[in-house]
Amino acid sequence: MRRKPIVALIYDFDGTLSPGNMQEFGFIQAIGQTPQEFWAKSDGIAKGQDASNILAYMKLMYDEARKNGIKLTRADFRRYGKDIVLYDGVREWFRAVNKYGHSHGVIVEHYINSSGLTEIIEGSPIAGEFKHVFAGSYIYDENGEAEWPGIAVDFTAKTQYLFKIQKGIFSSRDAVKVNESLADEAKRIPFTNMIYFGDGETDVPSMKLVNMFGGNAIAVFDPTRPKKKDTARKLLRQGRVNFITPAVYTRESRTFHLVCAIIDKIKADYELHQFSRYK
Repeated sequence: MRRKPIVALIYDFDGTLSPGNMQEFGFIQAIGQTPQEFWAKSDGIAKGQDASNILAYMKLMYDEARKNGIKLTRADFRRYGKDIVLYDGVREWFRAVNKYGHSHGVIVEHYINSSGLTEIIEGSPIAGEFKHVFAGSYIYDENGEAEWPGIAVDFTAKTQYLFKIQKGIFSSRDAVKVNESLADEAKRIPFTNMIYFGDGETDVPSMKLVNMFGGNAIAVFDPTRPKKKDTARKLLRQGRVNFITPAVYTRESRTFHLVCAIIDKIKADYELHQFSRYK
């Protein structure tokens, strides 16, 4: 029996840890476009072909890179990730939460569950903070250049990764173990020990799933954009999330104190459950 419960903090990336889409901090500039131009083209592909928005942007990235003579290797993607802008306090957040968890008898793990690209996230300043990154990626040819989408993560596909985190599966390809029946006691991280962070409609299925199974879903919002707060309030009103909070991650923030309170509750529930096992 594990002596300490594991708490999983699971984050969307764009709009949750960063105020923009990750493609907007280097790649779009490299192809000579504005974010508005790029996303309009991407939406046009999706609408015109009745296609996935995720596959549409991945195709557009590939096509525009080739048109502009830009190689898309893993190293190139990671280079675009190094200049990603993060919300206030994000860089120090992980150490602070880990320290709090450790001092309160809890193991804290951090995960990404994103419709963005794994390789760009791996180049970001916080890449080393995550137990695992579940996100989109390309297939690469013999020269190490992207040639085809390998994984595309839309809003419903995100939910499968919650079950993988629950069972301790770190393979995006696996479709066998994730569907195997497993006793609750054998699950590495039950849903009750999950805290999901998202910022909008694309996170709704994951938020709802975590919430429904006793975990905690948090809608964060850019404090400088009133409409984002309205979106978070709507999610709370509809019962999609348990809490809303500004996307500020400093030790003095509401977000930090909220997560600490949830960790305290998870630890207390875990200890009470141990008493129920007495025979």
